[in-house]
Amino acid sequence: MNQTIKRLLGGVLLLMFSISMIPQEKGLILDEESRRKFDYYYYAALSAKTQNKFGEAHDLFNHCFALDSTNSSLLVELAAFQNALNNLEGSYELVRKSVNYNPDNYYYNMVLADLSMGLDKYEEVVDIYNNMLELYPEKVELYFDLSNVYSSMGETDSAIASLDSLQKYTGDNDAIAVNKFRLYTAAGEKEKAFDEIEKIVTKSPDNPQYLLMVGELYLEDGDSEKAIDYFDRAKNIDPESPQLILSMVKYYDKTGDKEASEGEIKKAITNVKMDVDTKLSMLGRYVGMLSQGKQSLEVADPLFESMFEQHPNNSNINLLYGEVLMFQKKEKEALVQYERYTNDNPTDITGYEQMLRILLPDTSAHDKIIELTEKGIEHIPDAPQFYYYLGMIKAIQEKYKESLQVFEDGLKNAEFRNPMIESDFYGQLGDINYMIKKESVAFEMYEKAIGINPQNTHVLNNYSYYLSLKRQDLDKAEKMSSLTVKAEPTNPTFLDTYGWILFEQGAYTMAKIYIEKAIEYSEDDISADVWEHYGDVLAVTGDEEGAVEQWKKARDAGGNSKILKKKIRKKRYLVK
Repeated sequence: MNQTIKRLLGGVLLLMFSISMIPQEKGLILDEESRRKFDYYYYAALSAKTQNKFGEAHDLFNHCFALDSTNSSLLVELAAFQNALNNLEGSYELVRKSVNYNPDNYYYNMVLADLSMGLDKYEEVVDIYNNMLELYPEKVELYFDLSNVYSSMGETDSAIASLDSLQKYTGDNDAIAVNKFRLYTAAGEKEKAFDEIEKIVTKSPDNPQYLLMVGELYLEDGDSEKAIDYFDRAKNIDPESPQLILSMVKYYDKTGDKEASEGEIKKAITNVKMDVDTKLSMLGRYVGMLSQGKQSLEVADPLFESMFEQHPNNSNINLLYGEVLMFQKKEKEALVQYERYTNDNPTDITGYEQMLRILLPDTSAHDKIIELTEKGIEHIPDAPQFYYYLGMIKAIQEKYKESLQVFEDGLKNAEFRNPMIESDFYGQLGDINYMIKKESVAFEMYEKAIGINPQNTHVLNNYSYYLSLKRQDLDKAEKMSSLTVKAEPTNPTFLDTYGWILFEQGAYTMAKIYIEKAIEYSEDDISADVWEHYGDVLAVTGDEEGAVEQWKKARDAGGNSKILKKKIRKKRYLVK
């Protein structure tokens, strides 16, 4: 949430007091009846907001606006709605009017400053902060805000001058020193920069946090000798400091000592004071180093054991360990880790996707895939992949009615960020409807699929092939099939389909060429249909002996249709 929205929304708490209690320096003075109506609508609007009824709240605020368009608090409320709609100019105008009617209000001015900053009205922001500093010199944050604005404008000297003013008001301050360091560094004045930052250490010489901060700044500046001096001083004070370990990792990385860096990374992972997210980051980095160095990832197992021991309820460890196990080809063990992650995070799609990656190639895992995808639909109903894989498995199991329902539910409930996926859904509906002899419905689904993605090769192939089997719209079928061959010229299925369509068009010589290519690119995995098609082509081109040979191959490959048996027996091509 950006600062502007925070300030706009944060004002709601302040506005829970009676509107009449909030000072209004300018604007309308309402009569008693109008004030009563205003207060009624206003509090009703606030109540609606707390219930997330934003449309109702907006209408009620507009009722207030019709009664009094000069009320500053109301204008800020309306501005929040405009901001939420990304209408920054509209929000800015409303808040500007609010400040006009209540010019000394700190909160309204800060909201206006944020909006002006977002609209690159830097000079206006400077004026606002300077005005507020005159009224509220005790507001320390104003000096920092003013300094940041000047920095954004490229006026480094003015930015530093703002911090100097604060320093006169508060005395030396760590935050001031750090900010001045960064400003001087940006301006290329390194001596002044480090003079500022070393003030912190001089003030608190036994504070390891400051020593590490200065050391890291020197390290960033390329002075590793000064950096290690500060790191050593911090080490003498707190040798187990998590920040020290991380600083030493950076130091050894900078100086090229890979072995020492690995040692510090291991320290970070096993350090009980280190936060778990940093440990995970370090562990991931360590695994990456092992992988790059072509070392066995099993070396990392003791570190994972340590992590599980220290953080037994952090499932992100399971997720990372699952990836490591996948690299080790330990898919069953990885599946256990991903399942634990998914059980703890049922609304996070990551675990599901990793499990599906393992399960989908396994033809014996259909029941597990069904269980997983149904769980995914329950918890993430807008994710299309769950419907897709569930529908596919149901189709493989020949539960066509259930499969159709799944794909239809997916089209109804899923969010399709990629139109190609939506096209695939219609393609699957086409395939299943064709299997259950609903050809007209199938062709309708194919048309919808191609309408969404005209380059869907799977749909183009199946649609064109099924048209050829019916000897229907062969010119259309040929055009669609040719697109698939252009897209994937070595795909044997696409080549066979195209060859068969040419055969049905009477272009036997070309048909023979494409079907032979299909056989060539199929290698040893040649379907019965391809062998039968090849036999048909040979038969009509005068090679009946060769045709019978191919038909027999089709039979041996699983072809058992009556027409195939008849062709072998009669030794000639027969029209189906």
